[in-house]
Amino acid sequence: MPTSGSSTFDTLRVEIRGAAAIVILSRPHALNALTHRALEELRDACAMLRDDPAVRGLVVTGDGDQAFAAGADIKEIADADAVQAARMTRFGQSVFEFVEHLGKPVVAAVNGLALGGGCELAMACTLRLASPRASFGQPEIKLGLIPGYGGTQRLARLVGKSAALQLILTGASIDAATALRIGLVDELVDADRLLARAEEIIAQIARNAPLAVGYALEAVTQGLLGAPAQGYALESTLFALCAATEDKQEGTRAFLEKRAPAFKGR
Repeated sequence: MPTSGSSTFDTLRVEIRGAAAIVILSRPHALNALTHRALEELRDACAMLRDDPAVRGLVVTGDGDQAFAAGADIKEIADADAVQAARMTRFGQSVFEFVEHLGKPVVAAVNGLALGGGCELAMACTLRLASPRASFGQPEIKLGLIPGYGGTQRLARLVGKSAALQLILTGASIDAATALRIGLVDELVDADRLLARAEEIIAQIARNAPLAVGYALEAVTQGLLGAPAQGYALESTLFALCAATEDKQEGTRAFLEKRAPAFKGR
């Protein structure tokens, strides 16, 4: 994987900009809907970028100015029987779990519609930025379905049970300002600054120790899945692992010497 330039898949593009990799969902004719192939390529792109030490974080966004991702491909869902639907939902869940547990920060830059699977993808990311024209929703109920790529679980964790159920049971969409108010979005950013702001966040994170960043992500994401005692135990273990790194020695020494640290990811 090159550390500059771009790579192209069938359904998305990858552009490397400094420490950030920009993953652009690129099916604008279909509002960047997430087909099985698109999910496969998203997983493959994330795996490739995870293994590139020069990439310190990812930004996921949609091609064009209308959609981040307007859900799964309805044609694929319409023809699926129960067995196929089970396989479909488990695959989508596995891809979004891969994104959530990538070990590097993933920032969703939501530039338009984020509905169904698109909203679920945004929720699997570490942080969510949105332009004022973005909108969010889980409209599966209107198709006789429920969210199937983790939406019933992540949405409730992010915004609480009642707000999640209101969105899921009504199938209504909310604007970016409402998403910010209920905690689904972390920042509102003007459309012409959306990607730049996401890159700024990645650059800020990239100044910190890479191993500590990965351990912090693991502590928070894994800790939320179990009981508090399990989370505390995991935090203690990962803190101890940080203490054994060269970066911890460099960070503490730099602090005492009143200089900027030079972390090496070791």
